[in-house]
Order: sequence, then C-alpha cells, then structure tokens
Amino acid sequence: MWIPTEHEKYGVVLASFRGTVQHGLPLEIGDTVQILEKCEGWYRGFILKNPNVKGIFPSSYIHLKNAHVKNKGQFETVIPVEDSVITEMTSTLRDWGAMWKQLYVKNEGDLFHRLWHVMNEILDLRRQVLVGHLTHDRMRDVKQHITARLDWGNEQLGLDLVPRREFSMVDPDEISVTELYRLMEHRHRKKETPAPASTHHLFVHVKSLMSANLGEELEVFFHIYDGRENRPLSERFFVRLNKSGLPKSPEKTERQCTLFVDLGSSDLRKDVYIVVHIIRIGRMGAGEKKNLCSVQYRRPFGCAVVSIADLLTADSKDDHLLKVYACNTESEWYQIHENIIKKANSRYNLSGSNTGLAVALQLLHGDIEQLRREYMVLFTRGVSITRKLGFSDVIMPGEMRNDLYITLEKGEFEKGGKSVARNVEITVYVLDIDGQVLKSHVAAGSGEPGGDEYHSLVLYHNNSPRWAEQIKLPIPVDMFRGSHVRFEFRHCSTKDKGEKKLFGYSFVPLMQEDGRTLPDGTHELIIHKCEENTSLADCSRYLKQPFSKANLPSNNQTLKGTKESFWITSFLCSTKLTQNGDMLDLLKWRAHPERINDSLSKLKEIDGSEIVKFLQDTLDTLFGILDESSQRYGLKVFDSLVHIINLLQDSKFQHFKPVMDTYIESHFAGALSYRDLIKVLKWYVDRIVDAEHQDHIQQVLKASEYIFKYIIQSRRLFSLATGGQNEEEFRVCIHELFMSLRFFLSQENKGTSPVAQTQAVFLRTFPAIYGELLKIFTVREVAGFVRETLGSLPTAVHADCPLEAIKLQCIAKTVESQLYINPESRCILLPVVLRVLQAHMQEQRDLVMCARILTSMLSLIKKEENGSAEPVVSEEVELIVESLLGVLLRTILEISNRPQPAGPAMRLQFQDVTGEFVACLLALLRQMSDRHYQQLLQAFSSKDDLRDFLLHIFTVFRILIRPEMFPKDWTVMRLVTNNVIITTVLYLSDALRKNFLSDKFDYKVWDSYFYLSVIFINQPCLQLESFSPSKRKKILEKYGDMRVMMGCEIFSMWQNLGEHKLNFIPAMIGPFLEVTLVPQPDLRNVMIPIFHDMMDWEQRRSGNFKQVEAKLIDKLDSLMSEGKGDETYRELFNSIIPLFGPYPSLLKKIERETWRESGISLIATVTRLMERLLDYRDCMKLGEVDGKKIGCTVSLLNFYKTELNKEEMYIRYIHKLYDLHLKAQNYTEASYTLLLYDELLEWSDRPLREFLNYPMQSEWQRKEYLHLTIVQNFDRGKCWENGIILCRELADQYESYYDYRNLSKMRMMEASLYDKIMDQQRLEPEFFRVGFYGKKFPFFLRNKEFVCRGHDYERLEAFQQRMLNEFPHAIAMQHVNQPDQTIYQADAQYLQIYAVTPIPESQDVLQRDGVPDNIKSFYKFNHIWRFRYDRPFHKGTKDKENEFKSLWVERTTLTLVQSLPGISRWFEVEKRELVEVSPLENAIEVIENKNLQLRTLITQCQNRQMQNINPLTMCLNGVIDAAVNGGLARYQEAFFVKDYIMNHPEDGEKIGRLRELMFEQAHILEYGLAVHEKFVPQDMRPLHKKLVDQFHLMKSSLGIQEFPAYVRASPVHFTNGSPRTCRNSVPSIISPDGGRGVTRRSYPAVNRYSSSSLSSQASNEVSNITGQSESSDEVFNMQPSPSTSSLSSNHSASPNVTSSAPSSARGSPQMAEKHKHSRENACLSPRERPVSAIFPNPLDPAQRAPAHQIGDTTLPRSDPNLSAPDKAGSSAKNMRSQSPVPTSRSPQKTTVPPFTPSPTECQSASLVSNSPVLSGSYSSGISSLSRCSVSEASGTELPTGDHPPHTLPPPTTLPNSISSSSDEPIRRENKTPPPYSVYERNNPRRPVPLPHSLSIPPQTDPPALPPKPHQLRTGSMKLDGTADPRVPRPRPLPRKVSQL
Repeated sequence: MWIPTEHEKYGVVLASFRGTVQHGLPLEIGDTVQILEKCEGWYRGFILKNPNVKGIFPSSYIHLKNAHVKNKGQFETVIPVEDSVITEMTSTLRDWGAMWKQLYVKNEGDLFHRLWHVMNEILDLRRQVLVGHLTHDRMRDVKQHITARLDWGNEQLGLDLVPRREFSMVDPDEISVTELYRLMEHRHRKKETPAPASTHHLFVHVKSLMSANLGEELEVFFHIYDGRENRPLSERFFVRLNKSGLPKSPEKTERQCTLFVDLGSSDLRKDVYIVVHIIRIGRMGAGEKKNLCSVQYRRPFGCAVVSIADLLTADSKDDHLLKVYACNTESEWYQIHENIIKKANSRYNLSGSNTGLAVALQLLHGDIEQLRREYMVLFTRGVSITRKLGFSDVIMPGEMRNDLYITLEKGEFEKGGKSVARNVEITVYVLDIDGQVLKSHVAAGSGEPGGDEYHSLVLYHNNSPRWAEQIKLPIPVDMFRGSHVRFEFRHCSTKDKGEKKLFGYSFVPLMQEDGRTLPDGTHELIIHKCEENTSLADCSRYLKQPFSKANLPSNNQTLKGTKESFWITSFLCSTKLTQNGDMLDLLKWRAHPERINDSLSKLKEIDGSEIVKFLQDTLDTLFGILDESSQRYGLKVFDSLVHIINLLQDSKFQHFKPVMDTYIESHFAGALSYRDLIKVLKWYVDRIVDAEHQDHIQQVLKASEYIFKYIIQSRRLFSLATGGQNEEEFRVCIHELFMSLRFFLSQENKGTSPVAQTQAVFLRTFPAIYGELLKIFTVREVAGFVRETLGSLPTAVHADCPLEAIKLQCIAKTVESQLYINPESRCILLPVVLRVLQAHMQEQRDLVMCARILTSMLSLIKKEENGSAEPVVSEEVELIVESLLGVLLRTILEISNRPQPAGPAMRLQFQDVTGEFVACLLALLRQMSDRHYQQLLQAFSSKDDLRDFLLHIFTVFRILIRPEMFPKDWTVMRLVTNNVIITTVLYLSDALRKNFLSDKFDYKVWDSYFYLSVIFINQPCLQLESFSPSKRKKILEKYGDMRVMMGCEIFSMWQNLGEHKLNFIPAMIGPFLEVTLVPQPDLRNVMIPIFHDMMDWEQRRSGNFKQVEAKLIDKLDSLMSEGKGDETYRELFNSIIPLFGPYPSLLKKIERETWRESGISLIATVTRLMERLLDYRDCMKLGEVDGKKIGCTVSLLNFYKTELNKEEMYIRYIHKLYDLHLKAQNYTEASYTLLLYDELLEWSDRPLREFLNYPMQSEWQRKEYLHLTIVQNFDRGKCWENGIILCRELADQYESYYDYRNLSKMRMMEASLYDKIMDQQRLEPEFFRVGFYGKKFPFFLRNKEFVCRGHDYERLEAFQQRMLNEFPHAIAMQHVNQPDQTIYQADAQYLQIYAVTPIPESQDVLQRDGVPDNIKSFYKFNHIWRFRYDRPFHKGTKDKENEFKSLWVERTTLTLVQSLPGISRWFEVEKRELVEVSPLENAIEVIENKNLQLRTLITQCQNRQMQNINPLTMCLNGVIDAAVNGGLARYQEAFFVKDYIMNHPEDGEKIGRLRELMFEQAHILEYGLAVHEKFVPQDMRPLHKKLVDQFHLMKSSLGIQEFPAYVRASPVHFTNGSPRTCRNSVPSIISPDGGRGVTRRSYPAVNRYSSSSLSSQASNEVSNITGQSESSDEVFNMQPSPSTSSLSSNHSASPNVTSSAPSSARGSPQMAEKHKHSRENACLSPRERPVSAIFPNPLDPAQRAPAHQIGDTTLPRSDPNLSAPDKAGSSAKNMRSQSPVPTSRSPQKTTVPPFTPSPTECQSASLVSNSPVLSGSYSSGISSLSRCSVSEASGTELPTGDHPPHTLPPPTTLPNSISSSSDEPIRRENKTPPPYSVYERNNPRRPVPLPHSLSIPPQTDPPALPPKPHQLRTGSMKLDGTADPRVPRPRPLPRKVSQL
C-alpha cells in the first residue's frame, strides 16, 4: 500500500533506471527527485526538472538528502537543507551541462574547452566543501573561488547575474529593492572594472648562466635601480651558481626565487631597471693558469640590465635571456649598469658572444596577502622576500623591521711602499658591546642566509677602488646600543703564496650617546693603520679613537691630513629606532622640563613616519604634560594632539588610526583631560566668527572626531573613578559647546568666505561624533543635538553654494550612521532629512547624493518590516510617500529625458543615479499597503492633479520596462520591477475606472494605461518560453505568469469602456495584435474576443471595418520584421492563426453577425498574408542567401502589390529583394528588381521625402540615381543591351536640360557597353524546370513548378545538388512524369528537376544573317517566356527492324508568369502545353537539321572560316555512311511504302516534303564533296575517294540517277565564292538557261545531331532526338530570290543574289564545340545586312488592326503566340495548312504578293531588283511575308519598273515604314519594348509586327545604315521626347504616382 512519505522527500539518483515496469519513471544518474509516496522498497514521485510526469522507481536507486518542505500537501515544494553555495553550484552546473553540449554543436571549440575545465574545477571544489574538512579561512577562500568561477561561466554563456551576499545567493523578497540594486551594481561593477592594484611585486627566478668561459663559481646579485635618481630602490637578492652556471642549491627554491615586494605604481616606469651584477670567485686573472694557491677572490664578471616597463606587457612568467656585458676597464665597474642604461658603448662590451643569463621575470599585482592566496604554490614551495630600501607607500602598524644598509662606496689608499697599486679587499664584521662578533648578521642580500663576515670585491692594482657594494645588517633593536661595524683592509698578493695581508681598518658605532642611531648618508671614515691581527682583538682600545673625519676635533691635524680615507653610505630602515633628536627630547620631557615648550613646537616639523613609530609613547607624553601643567601647556598640547590626529588622515599613515583607537580604548588614562579639551575646543569655536585666519581653526575642527573620542573616554574614566560625579556639569559643558557650534553654523556667509569653508569642514566631520555621544547620552538626546545642529544651518542659501552639497553629504552620513538605524531617533530626524531632500530634488541638484540618502533610508525600512515596530514603519512610509513620491517620479522622468552626457565617466554617474532612483521608487511602492494607496489617491485635491499623477507614474513605468534600464543579465532585478509594477497598476486601475469613465472619460490616461499594459506583456524578460525549464519553474513559483495577470486586467478594463471603445479603434489594434503574438494560450484566450468587439463597434460606426483591416495588415508586417512571435515556424504559425482558427468563439461570433461576409474575407486575407510573412520569417532565419529567400520575398512583394495595393510596403520589399540579389551576386536580377521602383517614378521635379536610404530629393534626381545604379548592375551582370536603353533614356533627359557634361559621359558609357557586347565573352546559362511537391514545402512553393535560370557553368548535376542542399529533407524524383495526387498530398518534400530548352522570342535578330554571335547570344537567352522539353516514346507496336515507324516525340511547352531573367532567378509555370510529334514529322525535322548543318559547314569551308576541314569531313562521312547503311533507306521503308500512304492519306504533303528533303540532302552532299575535294589535304585523299564511292552507292539506293528538274539547277549556288544567306528562304534555283524559281516551304528544325549520322539504330535516334534545338533559325530551304521576273543569268551571277545559309543558334548539348563554332560563322556582307526590329513591337490600337489584316491576307498564318516548335510538332491538319507548294501545282495556290516593297521602291525602278527577302516571323517558323510567287505556270514577266497591282498594299498597312525621297536612307520609327520581364506581360504574346522591307540602292551609292539595335524604347520605358505622339505610353499598372 502506498503511504505518503514523512521524511523521505528529496533525493539524488545514484544509477540510471530505465523505467520499464508499469508506471515506471525513467531516471538518469544525477537527477534530483521529489518523493511523494513509498511502498515496499519503491518510491513514487517525479523528477524536479519535469514535475508533470510522475511515476515509480526503486528506493535503492536514490540517495536521500535532508530537505525543508513548504506548503505541505498537494502543492508542496522541497528545498534541500545544504549550504546555499552547494545548491547554486548544482543547479548552475546542470544548466551549463546542456549549454556546454550546444557549444560543441555550434563549433565554439575554445569556449567549449575552457568551460569544461572550469566545470571540472567547480566539481573538485564542491567535493572539498561537501567533505567539510576545511578550516574556516580555507572554506572562505574556496567559496570565493567557486563564486568567481560561477560568475565567469554565467557571463560567458550569457546567463543571469546572481546577486550574492557573503557567497550565498540572495532572495530578492528578503531584502529591500534598494539593497538588491546595490548588490547587483556591486557585482556588475566588479565584473566590469577591477580596481587597479596600488602595490606591485616582481617575481624573479634564476635559471642558469650560459657562457663558454665559465669554470668558476659565480655570485649573482639582483636589485631594482632608479635610473632617474641614480640610486637603488631595493636591497639585493643574492644567488650562488656552480661552475656550470646552475644554482648551487637547486632543491632550495627560496635560494633561486625571490619576490621584490611593495613596488609602488610610480616605480613601474621606463627608467626603473632590474640590474644584475655577476661576480666570479676564483683566481685574480680570469685566464690565469691554476697555481698552487688555494686563495680565492671575488672578482667582477659582468652586468645585465632590463627595464621593468618591458615586463608590463608580459603577464605570464616569460623566460628572459639577459645579455651580459663586461666593463672595458675595471675601475669603471661601480658604474657599469649606468653606462649600459645610458648606452655608453665605449665603456663596456659583451662578455662573450653567447653569454646570457636565463631568468623568469613576472610582475604580480595586489596585496601580498592576496598573492599568498592566488599563488599558493609560490609561497608553499619557498620564495625569499626582497624588500624595498625604506618603507612602502603605506606603513602598516605592527610591521617589525630593523635593517641597516651599508654601501661600501670607495677608498683612497697609499701605495704603501709598493711599486704597483694594491689589490684591496675589505672584510666587514659587526661587533656587539662586548666586542664579540655577531654571528649571521652580515648579509650580502636576501636569498642566502647571513654570515659572520663579508668579503668585498677585489679590483686589480687599484689604490682608489670604487666598489658600490651594498650589504644588509639585520641587527636586533636591543643589540644596537654599543654595537659597531669594523672594516678590515687587506692587500691580496698574486704571488705564489697568495696571502691576504692586513694593512688597516675603519670602524663606525651604530648608536650615539644620546640614543640616536647613525644618521643616514655618506660618512668618510678614518683608516687606522694596523698590521697585526692581535691589535684588533681588543676593540675597547680603538673605540676610543675618532672614527669619522667629520667629527674629528680640530686640533687632531695628523689624522685629518692623511690622504687615506674610506667612504660608506648608511641607511636605516627601522620601526623602533630614530635618528631624530627632537623626537627623543620630547619623549624624555621629564629629564629636561625646560625644553617642553620647544619640543612641543618642534613636533610639527618632525617627519610623520618618526611620529607614527612612537605613536603611543608620543600620546602618553602629551597627556602626561597636560595632566601635570594643563594651565601652562594646555593649548600647546591641544595643538600637538590636533597635528597628530590630522597626520593620521594622510593616506600613508591611515592604517595607524586603529592603533590610536586601540590606544584610546585600552591605554589612555587621562581621566581629567576632558575638561581641558572641551574648554580649548569651545575657545576655538567661539573665535571662529571673528578670526581673520581660519586655517588653524579648520585643522582643529577636522580633528573633532578624535577630540570627542578623547573627551568621551576621559569622562567615562572619570565617572568610573568617581562614581559619576560632576555629571550635570559635564552635560552643561557639552550643551554650551553645541550652542557655540550652532551659533557659528547659523552665520550666513557667501559660499567662498572663510567662515563658510570652516562650516563645511565641521559638517564633514560632524556625523562621526554621533557614535561617541551615544556612549554617554540617550538616543533621543543625541538625535535632538543632531536635529538642532542641522536645523541651525541657514536655509536661504544660494543654489550654487558649495555648502549645500556638504550639507547633503552630512545628511547622507547621518542616515547611514548607527544613530539613524534606531527607530526612536529616526522619527526625530526624518522630517529634517525629508525637508532637505525634497528641496534638492525639486531643483534637480546633487542628485547622486540624494539617491544615496534615499537608498539608505528605504533599505532600513525593509529591515524593520519583520520586527515589532510595524506602526512606526507604516508611519515613515506615509511620510516619505507624502513628501517624496511625486518629486521622485518627476526626477526619474527628468533624468531619463535628458540627453546623455558625452564623457564615459559622466555617463556612468548618470546611469547610476537613474538606477538608484528607480530602485528607491520600487522599494517605496513595494512598502505601500492598501491604506497608503487610499491615502495617496485621496490626497489629490482635483481630478487634474490625479490625472497628472497617473500619467506620470504610467510614463515612469514604461521607462522602467525599457531594455536599457538595467544591464541585460539583471533578470532578477527586472522581475522584481515587474512584480512591483503589476501590483501598483492593479491598485491604480480602480482609480482609473472610478474617476475617468462615462462623462469624465479621459482618452490620454486610458491610452497611457493600455500602452503600458501592452509593452509590459511584450517585454523579453517575461517571455518564459525562451528560458530554460529550471529558470521558468523558479519564476512561475515565485511570481506566476505576470503576462496573464496583466492580460486579464486589460480585458476587464476594455469591457468597462463601453462606447468609449471607439476612441481606441483602430489605434489599439496593433498593440493588442502584438499581445496575441505572445505564445501563451491563456493570454490569447483572454485577448482574442477584443478583436470581435473592435470589428463590431467599427461596423456600427462606419458600416465597415476597413480601418481594422488596414491596421491589422500594417502591424502584422512590422511585427514580423521585428522578429516577434515564436522561435520556430510551426509554433509561430499556430500562434497567430489561432486569432481566427482554433477558437470557434470568434468565428462563430462573426458568423452570427450581419457583417459576416466581410468579416470572413478579412480573416482570409490576413491568413494569406500571414502564410507569406511566416514563410518570409522562416527563410530569413537561414544563413546564406538562397533561392528560397528570394522566392519568398518575390511572393510577398507581389502580394502587397496585387492583393493589398500597399505601395510603401511594396517598395520596401523591392529594396529587401534588391539587397538579397546583390548579396548573392545576381546583378541582372538586382537591376530588374530596382527597375520596379524606377518604373513608379516620373521625370518630374516633385519633391520626395526621405525614405529608406534615400535622402530628401526631387523625383527626377531619384530616378536619375536609380537609372545609374541599374545600369551599373546590368553592366556587372553582362546584360549590356538593357543598360544601353537606360543610358539612352538618361542621355535624352540630359540633352533636354542641356546638361552636355553628363550627356557626354552617358554617351561614352553607352559606347563602352557596345564595346563590351562585341569584345567580352558571355556564358550561356542552362535552364531547369523544378517541381516542388508535398505539403512540407513553404506555402509559396508548395505543389508548384518553376523554371530556374542556372548559375554560370552550372549543369544539371550541380543544380540538382544545390537544390537538395537548400532543401535537405527533400527526396529527388527520378522520373519526369507528372506526379499524382498522393505525392501532392504527401507529408514530405519531393523535388523533380530536369533541364529545359528556352524558346527565344526575338527571331528577327536570330534569323538575320551576318549578325555576330556575341549579339545573338543575348537574344537567345533573355526575355524568355517559354521553354520546351521533348520526351521520345513508341506508340503502338515497336518494329524491331525499323524503329522509326513508331518513334513519336512528346513535346511539353512551359509558359511562365514572367520572362527570365527577371526579378528572380526562377518563375512559376503558368501554362503547360503538351503536343505529340508524329514519326513522319520527326523524320522531317531530323533531316532538315542535318541539311542545315551541312550547309553551314560547307559555307564556312568555302569562306575559309575553318582552321581545318575535319568537321566537314566527319559530317559528310557520318551522313553518307549512315545513308549507305540504311539511314535514309529506313525512312523510305517506313514512310514511302504503299501501306503507309494508304493508311495515312492526310500525310501526302509531308511525304512529299520528306522526299524533297532527301533529294536536297543528296544534292547538298554532292556539292559538299566537290568543295571537300578542293580543300582536302593529300593524306586524306583515300578517305575522300571512299566517300565519293559511297555517295554513288547512296544515290543508287535512293533511286536517284539524275536530280529532278527543280533540284538540278545548282542547289547551293555560291557565286564568286561568297555565299549570301537569307533567312528561311530556299536558294535561288537557277538553270543555266535562266530557269524559273520554285517556292518551297521551310520546316522548323527540331533536332540537331552531334554525330553526323542518321544511323538506323533506334537507340542512336532516341539519344539524338532529345538534343533539342532552341530556335528555328536553322531552317535551311531553297527559295527563289524575291525579285520580279526580270531575273536573268547575269543577275544570278551578281553578288546581290541571295543564297541561303543558316544563321547561328545555340549548339546542341552533344555537338562538339568546334562544329558549333564552324556552324555559327555564316554572315552577310555589310551591303546586304538586313535591318529589322530586335523585338516585336507593340502597336497602338490604330495600327494594330491593319497589321492583323495583312498578316491574315498574306499567308495562311497560325496563331502568332505559338512558337515554331509548337507548329512543327502540331497535329497533321495544322501541318497540312502549311505544306510546301510543289512545282506542278497551280501558282494560284498562293495568292500572296512576292514581297512588300516600301513606298520608295515605287519611285525608283532600279531599286527593285535583287532585293533580298528579309522578313519572316519566328512564331510561324516560315517565311511569312516574303513568299515568292513567281512561277513558271504564270508565264508572265513583269516589266522592270512595274509591280502587279495586288503586290502593293495601301500605305496605311505599313505602319513601320516612312515615305522618303529616293536618295535618302530610310529611317525606322519602330520602338522596341523594354527588356523587363515584369512589364512585358502588359501585351502578352504580341502579334508579330510587320518587318521592314529594305530596298537596296544602286551599287554606286553606299548602302543604308541599319539603325541601332535598341533605337527606341516602348512600354513602360520612355526613351526620348521625339517619340510619335500618337503612340500612347503604356502604363505598367494602374497606380497612384509613388510618394516615396
């Protein structure tokens, strides 16, 4: 049976449990569980991180922990009983764990590894804390370390800042808001700016000396040297090295490592150096041979120097290799380091090229105790301390030091009878009073223990040696008296014995008779002669002699005259001994009473460090004098005391204040002193007002704190001694003193007067006295003193008076003092404090100080709340609210609206003030109870005051919610703020309802209320969904979901509004919509009915809700672009559609209304917009720019334009799309996109406002800027033709304004674009059809097909891979069939991709001969609307013998919504057309293509355009070989047999056509072989012969003996070796006797073969059939020259006779590049270059009808909207209507005129002949207007000058021709449409315009120049002002002219 647990409430999982049993709860090791029930070894409960899932688990898997249970019962919460640091560590590590793994996923390796180490470190420390074996200090260190690490990790991971006190987390409810703010601020500051350390230490670790010439032991001395003052700053650090240059005692690290301690910040300068002197110990000469002598000398070796500034940059313990220098002459050794520093190169050199000293140097910063904690290893391992010479910047009491430093400077010695100078060595001893040598008291430096003696350097042969060696004598204080130092001088012989011979000595006593020590400075000592060691044994003998030349008696001339001297410098650093006589005189005042006056006067001149050394003795002396003779010396003693007290204010001695405090508490014994002190102090105060000089009085008042300490302590001692006598007298004295003080404070003075300054000095020290007074007086008495003293200050002081600030500081200290903490005193002091505060805050003065005071006051109130003094607290809150709440609100508003000051320091201070005031406001509001709110609201005298108050407080709350109010990681503070705000708003909303509804309605207050509520709900720190589960749980437990609370409040307030709701429609739609975007279901439930309400009220008011709709749509877009809503696509989608979807209440309500239709349509529009916006949001979250982003933006842009007609949004998205294209380097698409905006603008001077990145400018300027930008992008996208049009348009504008400078630039730019067309290579893009199937695709792609323009060099495989990368979850379909419904509805993504072939629109250029390929390439791949895809298949039974019989082609034509390229790389397919091409039609296409290919190659060969003849050889070989082996024969078998002709009577014409083509092919082959024979190289002759033989075989197989008459006339007549080509015309077939021409029809070419074979293998055919051609310009037929019948043989020989060759087109995918190239080079001579429009032009309505008429009357044309391939693959009847006319048929079959001459041709007969046929429509694929009808059967020949009447249509039918005189070139007035796919749709599939017929002038005249390809621009791009006024400018869209 399950029993609720009593004690087992909380545990940790020890091992993972799978939970496989029924109701089992899966557990992972380390989870924490809360236990609810138990039963026989099982527990029931839940994991704390997921409390909703409950289950059972074995009890053995759980380690139980003690815990507190709150709210016992169903909703109990469990808090483990453990150290709060442990709790925090555990929860933090859990949070980090999840984020740490994410770092790995995001590839942030550096942070990942650093966090890993920190987590391990924290776990380690956690173990130490849990074990609990740490000492109290160590535990403190560990906790500090832990919290530092936790804060570091939280900061790195962007988690919240944790407020802590004493290492444990603080509960914000347990402390006041002001205190919480202080804690947060303190932690934030600590994190931001670590305070710079004032003390620094240098760590030195000697590694080794590297040198080639070692072999002797070395001594290395380091010291810090000041290069500016040329003196050492520290004592020396001494290391011994062995003969290898390594430390002698490697096991003792303290002998190799040292810390140079207590360097001040001023010592870290460039001219402070580390100087290293190296001494060798050995023979006198470094190179001497080893002699028998074992005596060793200390000799100079070298010196190294490094600047401390170099170490400031290197934080780590870097190893430095210091260069070692030796001096050139030994006598300069003493200053070698100075020479190195000064770089006096002549005096030193490197001691060996590879000599270097390896040392580790590191600067450490901070207090030495702090270093002991941070660098424990250093101190535990051992490190010697090297001190500064002298005291550090701050002297600590209790510091014991007694070091005498002596520097051996120099000596002057006589030769002593020697021929050479001496080698002098000094030995130093310290002897005590008894003459005994003090052991171990001579130290060469730190690092090595002291010795009994010290041997100096020996300088070779030098009678004036300078050593500059410093030694340290650490002699105990008690041994100083009577001790002396003896220096013995010996000559070191270099002879064999090597003995050291004594020749003299000097000595110096350490203390003088009067107790003063040896003064610091240089002393010249006397050298006493001495040769025997015995004479020094008894020191009493020589101590009686003089030691220094300075204190020789004047009569002792013998010693004074000696030349021999020895100089030393001494320096004492002692905390106990003094060198100052005045100090000693004062301390020994009883010995010389007559000197007291002098000594007290001189005290002020004594150095402070001397006074603090003897602080206690000095104070005893002063009070001793005062006790004995107060009348005589009272004032002097008082002044001395003031001097000492003020000395301790100095930063150097401030640490001695505790020493004085201890003295007062424990050692002070002046029980009677208080009377004298009070008397003198009052005497001074009474003289303040009259005194001229205030300086001394100010010094007295500055010391008043300690004077009062002495007074109070003295009185206490007196009371203790006398049992409290004279109490009343004492109180009277103190009252009188305070009266004097009040009188002096009440004096009104100007701020700068001396008295005012004295008042300021007193106010600064006054608060320090309170604590002392409390020791004797009651709290109320002291509070009374304070109140009256502060109250006596003059109030009417000028605002700029400095005293005001001091007064405020005094109040601040009062509020922070112990006195104020007591509630009794508080009620006395509070009114004074509030009065001053209010005055300052109203005038906005000294706000920093005001904030500080308020903070202190309010933090006290919080503390008292839990105590007994409830009523007192309530009263205080009431007082503060009454006097300060309004002022506080105004102050916050004022500060927030001020401009931020410039300096960073000022800004920080500013920010602090705002934060402090905000914390104060929150603390105050949090303290207010119902009663306080009622009193506050009742206190307003009028409605206006209440209104102003509400507006103020709502505005301030809005400021508090701002994200910049607190740093981003202060979530704790933000939550407290929000909690206070919502509580206050609930109180205030009542006042709003009661006072500002119905007739008293006030829109402003209500609006402010709603606005506040909305931004409250939307603030980031309340969006719980974005937090980790643990954080969310904590917030919900503590505060609940504050958004829902506020939402309910909004709803209830809205319901109260009644008809006033109309005031908030449509203004509140956006804000409320924003609230519904918050993914909180309860909040939505509350908010959604408001929308129905709004629609209803709006409908009542205006009969529709257009306003609601407009506002909704605008707001949705802006919210999306701000990134509002949920994180993921799905969540976000579901979060907004619920506005209209899952809550049936809303839809049902709408359906019940009379306005339901418009309501439902509004919802539908908004939903559609939502879908697009969501897709857009989803795409924009991705990284790189891809097609998805662009497609999505296009979809949204079109939606705004077409469905919503929102121009501004439309233009915004144009620019977003433009930026995307630029980023993806789609320059052409970027240009088209920007054109959309350009098209909305006119060339006018209308001013435009600033918009997006455009400045304020005129419409003309903006359009000009856009034009230039677009041209630049067209240039980058190699779309130069489009750029040219825009250049011209701009040029026309410049010309019309006579701006020739810019016109010139524009023409040059245009010219450069033409050059680029001709000179630069353009890549031909591939096009791909992509189908997106399945429901998982974004809305704008779902179940749609698109055609996409590939990137440069991108082929199908690469494109497929790119698409799969963009849609990683998509499945690629392997077939090309249309998918079925199951795929459409599948919950997946399917991609179907295959390549398609573009069908160009501009046939005119493509079919014109002589146009270079560079130009044609543009028209092949631009402005493409339609694409084609062919799929071969077999219909019926497949004949294995001959597959051609059943080989059909399924041709799919796709039509797009916009042409490519356009504003996107892909566009949706609008229409699919499916046509089946029959086997016969297929055969015709195949042969036509091959014929075309042959003709091209032959022409190129004839023109010598081919480098070699191989392509022609291969092509001929392929065709002839295939034909012999059954190629053409297969077609004969298939289509020429009786069965086929009988079964397909409708194919008669086509069979005839196929036969013609076969004969034609044979004829071309014959001609080709003739050309081949001419050019074939010798080695290929055998192949040629074989080809000729095979050709004869082929002819016979076709049954051709002789060609028919119509073929016999030279079929490929290339006159003069210069072929002329004519589009779509068969060559002139001219018989030798002036034969007649026959009309032929041309068939569009579909197939192009790469192998030149028509082999019989079907597989080959199938593979070839898919290599589609893209245009039908390859039709190669034979047509007679369209001249009149006066064609004679000489005409045919004329160069003007046109023959036919193909113009180029895109090579088939399988064709070899060289073949392609060779086919593409047939061109016209300039003389016959035809002129025609590049684009079909749209006609105005007046002209369009005749054009159709002509088109219809001249030939049987099909729908011009169909492309050639459509026709070619159309049904049989379609084909029949276009079948060719055989010779035998009647000429009347075609009633069309042979061609349409221009009017000029009527006037000049000579122009008529030989005019080439230059017309034709691509869309029909045949020669549409220039059909020659000259037939043999007519038998008529027209006279040269005449035309048959029916050949000339009336002039009106020629809209594009202009009449002109015969001698003037004809100009076209044709306009070409713009190359912008977006606007071409205005005239979809325009009828193909009539082409120009160009008459050729006589040979003598130059031919007419063809016009420019893009002469004029129609459609939406107006080119020039001279355009035909009758042609209206078509508008792209009905629109208002853009205001943007």
